[in-house]
Amino acid sequence: MKRFVNDPKDFVPEMLKGIALANPETLAYIPEYNLIMRKDAPREDKVTIIQGSGSGHEPAHVMTVGKGMLDGACPGDVFAAPPAHYVYETTKTLASSKGVLLLVNNYTGDKMAFEMAQEMAEADGIKVKTLFINDDVAVEDSTFTVGRRGVAGNFFVMKAVGAAAEAGADLDELIRIGEKVNARTRTMGAALTACTPPAKGTPLFELGESEIEMGVGIHGEPGRRRAPLTSANEIVDELLDSVVMDLPFSRGDRVALMINGLGGTPISELYVLYGRAHERLAARGITVARSYVGEYCTSLDMAGASVTLVQLDDEIQELLAAPAEIAARIL
Repeated sequence: MKRFVNDPKDFVPEMLKGIALANPETLAYIPEYNLIMRKDAPREDKVTIIQGSGSGHEPAHVMTVGKGMLDGACPGDVFAAPPAHYVYETTKTLASSKGVLLLVNNYTGDKMAFEMAQEMAEADGIKVKTLFINDDVAVEDSTFTVGRRGVAGNFFVMKAVGAAAEAGADLDELIRIGEKVNARTRTMGAALTACTPPAKGTPLFELGESEIEMGVGIHGEPGRRRAPLTSANEIVDELLDSVVMDLPFSRGDRVALMINGLGGTPISELYVLYGRAHERLAARGITVARSYVGEYCTSLDMAGASVTLVQLDDEIQELLAAPAEIAARIL
Protein backbone atom coordinates (compact mmCIF):
# COMPACT_ATOMS: atom_id res chain seq x y z
CA MET A 1 0.00 0.00 0.00
CA LYS A 2 1.52 3.33 -1.08
CA ARG A 3 1.31 6.13 1.48
CA PHE A 4 2.77 9.53 2.32
CA VAL A 5 4.49 8.29 5.48
CA ASN A 6 7.87 8.86 7.04
CA ASP A 7 8.44 6.74 10.15
CA PRO A 8 5.05 5.19 11.06
CA LYS A 9 5.63 5.90 14.76
CA ASP A 10 5.82 9.61 13.92
CA PHE A 11 2.66 9.61 11.79
CA VAL A 12 0.29 11.02 14.42
CA PRO A 13 2.66 13.69 15.83
CA GLU A 14 3.51 14.86 12.32
CA MET A 15 -0.18 15.08 11.43
CA LEU A 16 -0.93 17.08 14.60
CA LYS A 17 1.97 19.44 13.95
CA GLY A 18 0.65 20.03 10.45
CA ILE A 19 -2.85 20.83 11.73
CA ALA A 20 -1.45 23.39 14.17
CA LEU A 21 0.85 24.99 11.58
CA ALA A 22 -2.08 25.31 9.15
CA ASN A 23 -4.22 27.09 11.76
CA PRO A 24 -1.80 29.32 13.71
CA GLU A 25 -4.39 31.96 14.62
CA THR A 26 -6.79 29.53 16.30
CA LEU A 27 -5.01 26.33 17.37
CA ALA A 28 -2.07 25.37 19.59
CA TYR A 29 -0.25 22.03 19.75
CA ILE A 30 1.28 20.50 22.89
CA PRO A 31 3.23 17.46 21.64
CA GLU A 32 3.79 15.94 25.09
CA TYR A 33 0.10 14.98 25.26
CA ASN A 34 -0.87 14.88 21.54
CA LEU A 35 -3.00 17.89 22.45
CA ILE A 36 -4.63 20.12 19.86
CA MET A 37 -6.40 22.98 21.64
CA ARG A 38 -8.10 26.29 21.00
CA LYS A 39 -5.70 29.16 21.52
CA ASP A 40 -8.33 30.98 23.59
CA ALA A 41 -8.87 28.00 25.92
CA PRO A 42 -9.57 27.66 28.74
CA ARG A 43 -12.23 30.33 28.99
CA GLU A 44 -13.73 31.05 32.38
CA ASP A 45 -17.13 31.89 30.87
CA LYS A 46 -17.75 28.39 29.46
CA VAL A 47 -17.44 24.71 30.22
CA THR A 48 -14.45 23.10 28.52
CA ILE A 49 -15.27 20.24 26.11
CA ILE A 50 -12.64 17.57 25.36
CA GLN A 51 -12.63 14.40 23.27
CA GLY A 52 -9.82 11.99 22.51
CA SER A 53 -10.19 8.55 20.90
CA GLY A 54 -7.68 6.99 18.56
CA SER A 55 -6.33 8.69 15.47
CA GLY A 56 -7.33 7.57 12.00
CA HIS A 57 -10.87 9.00 12.12
CA GLU A 58 -10.10 12.50 10.93
CA PRO A 59 -11.62 15.05 10.89
CA ALA A 60 -12.79 13.54 14.20
CA HIS A 61 -11.63 14.70 16.63
CA VAL A 62 -8.54 16.87 16.24
CA MET A 63 -10.00 18.75 13.28
CA THR A 64 -13.23 19.53 15.14
CA VAL A 65 -11.48 21.73 17.70
CA GLY A 66 -12.73 25.30 17.48
CA LYS A 67 -15.44 27.75 18.42
CA GLY A 68 -18.77 26.03 18.94
CA MET A 69 -17.21 22.54 19.00
CA LEU A 70 -14.35 21.05 21.04
CA ASP A 71 -11.91 23.05 23.14
CA GLY A 72 -9.31 20.32 22.90
CA ALA A 73 -8.57 16.82 21.59
CA CYS A 74 -5.83 14.44 22.73
CA PRO A 75 -5.83 11.40 20.43
CA GLY A 76 -3.87 8.20 20.81
CA ASP A 77 -2.04 6.41 18.04
CA VAL A 78 -3.98 5.13 15.03
CA PHE A 79 -6.98 3.15 16.33
CA ALA A 80 -5.57 3.24 19.88
CA ALA A 81 -7.06 5.00 22.90
CA PRO A 82 -5.03 7.90 24.27
CA PRO A 83 -3.03 7.10 27.42
CA ALA A 84 -4.87 8.13 30.59
CA HIS A 85 -2.17 10.67 31.46
CA TYR A 86 -2.73 12.43 28.11
CA VAL A 87 -6.39 12.87 29.02
CA TYR A 88 -5.52 13.89 32.59
CA GLU A 89 -2.94 16.50 31.52
CA THR A 90 -5.30 17.80 28.84
CA THR A 91 -8.06 18.12 31.43
CA LYS A 92 -5.74 20.00 33.82
CA THR A 93 -4.47 22.28 31.06
CA LEU A 94 -7.92 23.21 29.81
CA ALA A 95 -9.93 23.14 33.06
CA SER A 96 -12.33 26.03 33.49
CA SER A 97 -14.01 27.14 36.71
CA LYS A 98 -17.29 26.08 35.05
CA GLY A 99 -15.96 22.55 34.68
CA VAL A 100 -14.88 20.06 32.02
CA LEU A 101 -17.02 17.73 29.89
CA LEU A 102 -15.24 14.64 28.54
CA LEU A 103 -16.86 13.07 25.47
CA VAL A 104 -16.01 9.41 24.92
CA ASN A 105 -16.95 7.04 22.13
CA ASN A 106 -17.97 3.72 23.65
CA TYR A 107 -14.84 1.58 23.28
CA THR A 108 -13.23 -0.30 26.17
CA GLY A 109 -9.81 1.36 25.92
CA ASP A 110 -11.24 4.86 25.61
CA LYS A 111 -13.60 4.31 28.56
CA MET A 112 -10.75 3.10 30.77
CA ALA A 113 -8.48 6.01 29.84
CA PHE A 114 -11.10 8.70 30.33
CA GLU A 115 -12.56 7.25 33.53
CA MET A 116 -9.08 7.02 35.06
CA ALA A 117 -8.30 10.58 33.96
CA GLN A 118 -11.56 11.81 35.45
CA GLU A 119 -10.71 10.23 38.80
CA MET A 120 -7.27 11.86 38.82
CA ALA A 121 -8.69 15.25 37.82
CA GLU A 122 -11.39 15.07 40.49
CA ALA A 123 -8.69 14.30 43.07
CA ASP A 124 -7.15 17.64 42.03
CA GLY A 125 -10.43 19.40 42.70
CA ILE A 126 -11.41 19.80 39.04
CA LYS A 127 -15.14 19.62 38.27
CA VAL A 128 -15.41 17.07 35.47
CA LYS A 129 -18.07 14.78 34.02
CA THR A 130 -18.01 12.16 31.27
CA LEU A 131 -20.56 11.42 28.55
CA PHE A 132 -20.43 8.19 26.54
CA ILE A 133 -21.59 8.07 22.90
CA ASN A 134 -22.99 4.82 21.44
CA ASP A 135 -24.93 5.46 18.24
CA ASP A 136 -23.99 2.35 16.19
CA VAL A 137 -26.97 0.01 15.71
CA ALA A 138 -25.02 -2.72 13.92
CA VAL A 139 -24.10 -4.84 16.95
CA GLU A 140 -24.82 -4.71 20.66
CA ASP A 141 -21.44 -6.03 21.81
CA SER A 142 -18.36 -6.27 19.62
CA THR A 143 -14.60 -6.26 19.53
CA PHE A 144 -13.31 -3.49 21.84
CA THR A 145 -16.77 -2.61 23.22
CA VAL A 146 -19.21 -3.45 25.96
CA GLY A 147 -22.47 -2.25 24.47
CA ARG A 148 -22.89 -0.31 21.26
CA ARG A 149 -20.02 1.47 19.53
CA GLY A 150 -19.69 5.21 19.14
CA VAL A 151 -19.28 6.18 15.49
CA ALA A 152 -20.18 9.12 13.21
CA GLY A 153 -23.12 10.18 15.37
CA ASN A 154 -20.60 11.60 17.83
CA PHE A 155 -20.47 14.66 15.56
CA PHE A 156 -24.00 15.65 16.56
CA VAL A 157 -23.25 15.34 20.27
CA MET A 158 -20.12 17.48 19.85
CA LYS A 159 -22.02 20.07 17.84
CA ALA A 160 -24.94 20.33 20.26
CA VAL A 161 -22.94 20.54 23.49
CA GLY A 162 -20.39 22.81 21.81
CA ALA A 163 -23.08 25.29 20.83
CA ALA A 164 -24.68 25.14 24.27
CA ALA A 165 -21.32 25.68 25.98
CA GLU A 166 -20.68 28.78 23.86
CA ALA A 167 -24.08 30.09 25.00
CA GLY A 168 -23.06 29.66 28.65
CA ALA A 169 -24.76 26.39 29.63
CA ASP A 170 -23.44 24.80 32.82
CA LEU A 171 -21.99 21.30 33.09
CA ASP A 172 -25.21 19.61 34.20
CA GLU A 173 -27.08 21.21 31.32
CA LEU A 174 -24.47 19.97 28.85
CA ILE A 175 -24.83 16.44 30.19
CA ARG A 176 -28.61 16.69 29.73
CA ILE A 177 -28.25 17.94 26.15
CA GLY A 178 -25.55 15.41 25.23
CA GLU A 179 -27.52 12.48 26.60
CA LYS A 180 -30.64 13.67 24.79
CA VAL A 181 -28.85 13.93 21.42
CA ASN A 182 -27.12 10.58 21.91
CA ALA A 183 -30.45 8.91 22.72
CA ARG A 184 -31.97 10.27 19.50
CA THR A 185 -29.05 9.37 17.19
CA ARG A 186 -28.55 6.12 15.28
CA THR A 187 -25.87 5.04 12.77
CA MET A 188 -24.92 2.05 10.64
CA GLY A 189 -22.11 1.68 8.11
CA ALA A 190 -20.87 -0.58 5.34
CA ALA A 191 -17.37 -1.24 4.01
CA LEU A 192 -16.42 -1.97 0.42
CA THR A 193 -12.72 -2.37 1.33
CA ALA A 194 -10.63 -2.67 4.47
CA CYS A 195 -8.37 0.09 5.78
CA THR A 196 -4.58 -0.06 6.08
CA PRO A 197 -2.92 1.43 9.20
CA PRO A 198 0.47 3.06 8.50
CA ALA A 199 2.32 0.88 11.01
CA LYS A 200 0.86 -2.34 9.60
CA GLY A 201 1.13 -1.65 5.89
CA THR A 202 -1.45 -4.28 4.96
CA PRO A 203 -5.26 -4.28 5.18
CA LEU A 204 -6.81 -5.09 8.56
CA PHE A 205 -9.14 -7.64 6.99
CA GLU A 206 -9.88 -9.12 3.60
CA LEU A 207 -12.96 -8.53 1.47
CA GLY A 208 -13.43 -10.26 -1.86
CA GLU A 209 -13.96 -8.20 -5.00
CA SER A 210 -17.69 -8.91 -4.83
CA GLU A 211 -18.12 -8.71 -1.03
CA ILE A 212 -19.28 -6.02 1.38
CA GLU A 213 -19.23 -5.86 5.20
CA MET A 214 -22.61 -4.63 6.46
CA GLY A 215 -22.41 -2.93 9.85
CA VAL A 216 -18.63 -2.58 9.87
CA GLY A 217 -16.98 -0.75 12.78
CA ILE A 218 -14.72 2.25 12.26
CA HIS A 219 -11.67 0.20 13.34
CA GLY A 220 -12.54 -2.58 10.92
CA GLU A 221 -14.54 -4.58 13.47
CA PRO A 222 -16.94 -7.15 12.02
CA GLY A 223 -20.48 -6.02 11.37
CA ARG A 224 -23.75 -7.92 11.03
CA ARG A 225 -22.84 -9.96 7.99
CA ARG A 226 -20.52 -10.41 5.02
CA ALA A 227 -22.73 -10.01 1.96
CA PRO A 228 -22.50 -9.93 -1.83
CA LEU A 229 -21.91 -6.49 -3.36
CA THR A 230 -25.18 -5.10 -4.70
CA SER A 231 -26.37 -1.76 -6.07
CA ALA A 232 -25.94 1.55 -4.23
CA ASN A 233 -29.71 1.72 -3.72
CA GLU A 234 -29.88 -1.73 -2.14
CA ILE A 235 -26.95 -0.98 0.18
CA VAL A 236 -28.30 2.34 1.45
CA ASP A 237 -31.79 0.84 1.78
CA GLU A 238 -30.46 -1.83 4.16
CA LEU A 239 -28.46 0.68 6.18
CA LEU A 240 -31.35 3.13 6.37
CA ASP A 241 -33.92 0.48 7.27
CA SER A 242 -31.71 -0.75 10.12
CA VAL A 243 -31.31 2.78 11.48
CA VAL A 244 -34.97 3.79 11.09
CA MET A 245 -36.30 0.67 12.80
CA ASP A 246 -33.95 0.87 15.75
CA LEU A 247 -35.26 3.99 17.53
CA PRO A 248 -37.71 3.71 15.79
CA PHE A 249 -38.13 6.80 13.65
CA SER A 250 -41.76 7.45 12.73
CA ARG A 251 -43.96 9.28 10.23
CA GLY A 252 -44.01 12.98 11.13
CA ASP A 253 -40.46 13.02 12.54
CA ARG A 254 -38.00 15.74 11.58
CA VAL A 255 -34.45 14.42 11.23
CA ALA A 256 -30.89 15.33 10.46
CA LEU A 257 -29.54 12.95 7.80
CA MET A 258 -25.81 12.31 7.51
CA ILE A 259 -24.08 10.26 4.82
CA ASN A 260 -20.56 9.92 6.18
CA GLY A 261 -17.63 8.75 4.08
CA LEU A 262 -15.22 6.32 5.72
CA GLY A 263 -12.12 7.75 4.04
CA GLY A 264 -11.86 6.19 0.60
CA THR A 265 -15.21 6.95 -1.02
CA PRO A 266 -15.62 9.80 -3.55
CA ILE A 267 -18.02 12.57 -2.55
CA SER A 268 -19.99 11.89 -5.73
CA GLU A 269 -20.84 8.40 -4.50
CA LEU A 270 -21.87 9.78 -1.12
CA TYR A 271 -24.38 12.05 -2.85
CA VAL A 272 -25.77 9.04 -4.75
CA LEU A 273 -26.43 7.42 -1.37
CA TYR A 274 -27.85 10.64 0.06
CA GLY A 275 -30.36 11.07 -2.76
CA ARG A 276 -31.73 7.57 -2.27
CA ALA A 277 -31.87 7.91 1.54
CA HIS A 278 -33.66 11.26 1.32
CA GLU A 279 -36.30 9.86 -1.04
CA ARG A 280 -36.82 6.76 1.11
CA LEU A 281 -37.32 8.90 4.22
CA ALA A 282 -39.81 11.12 2.39
CA ALA A 283 -41.77 8.02 1.38
CA ARG A 284 -41.98 7.10 5.08
CA GLY A 285 -43.28 10.56 5.96
CA ILE A 286 -40.02 11.56 7.65
CA THR A 287 -38.80 15.09 6.89
CA VAL A 288 -35.08 15.76 6.41
CA ALA A 289 -34.61 19.16 8.07
CA ARG A 290 -30.80 19.19 8.10
CA SER A 291 -28.39 17.45 5.70
CA TYR A 292 -24.76 16.41 6.10
CA VAL A 293 -22.75 14.76 3.31
CA GLY A 294 -18.99 14.27 3.53
CA GLU A 295 -16.32 12.86 5.80
CA TYR A 296 -17.02 13.40 9.50
CA CYS A 297 -15.65 10.24 11.13
CA THR A 298 -13.46 8.10 8.88
CA SER A 299 -11.51 4.87 9.09
CA LEU A 300 -8.26 5.88 7.37
CA ASP A 301 -8.64 4.86 3.70
CA MET A 302 -11.60 2.50 4.03
CA ALA A 303 -13.99 2.64 1.08
CA GLY A 304 -17.45 2.73 2.56
CA ALA A 305 -20.07 4.93 4.14
CA SER A 306 -22.38 5.19 7.12
CA VAL A 307 -25.90 6.52 7.51
CA THR A 308 -26.80 8.56 10.60
CA LEU A 309 -30.21 9.89 11.59
CA VAL A 310 -30.94 12.27 14.45
CA GLN A 311 -34.52 12.72 15.63
CA LEU A 312 -34.84 16.50 15.91
CA ASP A 313 -36.85 18.76 18.14
CA ASP A 314 -36.66 22.56 18.26
CA GLU A 315 -33.85 22.56 20.83
CA ILE A 316 -31.58 20.14 18.98
CA GLN A 317 -32.24 21.74 15.59
CA GLU A 318 -31.33 25.18 16.95
CA LEU A 319 -28.09 23.86 18.49
CA LEU A 320 -27.09 22.11 15.25
CA ALA A 321 -27.72 25.34 13.32
CA ALA A 322 -25.51 27.45 15.63
CA PRO A 323 -22.29 28.79 14.03
CA ALA A 324 -19.02 26.94 14.51
CA GLU A 325 -15.43 27.47 13.38
CA ILE A 326 -13.16 24.43 13.11
CA ALA A 327 -9.85 23.42 11.58
CA ALA A 328 -11.59 21.25 8.95
CA ARG A 329 -12.91 24.33 7.14
CA ILE A 330 -12.40 24.33 3.36
CA LEU A 331 -13.18 27.99 2.60
